[in-house]
Amino acid sequence: MSETLKAKIRDIPDFPEQGIVFKDIMPLLADPATLRETVDLLAEWIEPRKPDVILGAEARGFILGAALAYKLGCGFVAARRPGKLPWKTVSATYALEYGENSLELHSDAIEHGQRVLVHDDVLATGGTAGAICNLSEQLGGQIVGVAFVIELTFLEGRKQLGDYEVHSLIEY
Repeated sequence: MSETLKAKIRDIPDFPEQGIVFKDIMPLLADPATLRETVDLLAEWIEPRKPDVILGAEARGFILGAALAYKLGCGFVAARRPGKLPWKTVSATYALEYGENSLELHSDAIEHGQRVLVHDDVLATGGTAGAICNLSEQLGGQIVGVAFVIELTFLEGRKQLGDYEVHSLIEY
């Protein structure tokens, strides 16, 4: 992990609610050097897993997920909040460290047997990534890894991801 990346993460206390310290990656993304380093380091771990598609979680998972798909020459699929996708969907509801949420995929977003790499910005409780992995597998996808920029290890989110290979660049 690069200390330059960690230095670009901004802590936002009491967001989205009291007692939560939000890890903001926007300063990291705004800086060309740390954006490039982040994409390169994630791609280095992902490439040997040979994904057919990167599945990015709303919303920050879209940013690096699309960049990774481009760099690795594979497709990109978006996991969206309910009501945001215009086609037939499958959905999953999951727990967050501060509530509950749902995500949807187009029902034809993942082809049977496709190799899927799930990406999001932060691994906290593992609920978001676990739900996305479940949705992908419902559609016949094969999860080849789950990659994050940040992992909040004290929330033990890896436990929710079972036997999936998990990688994060920065740990808190």
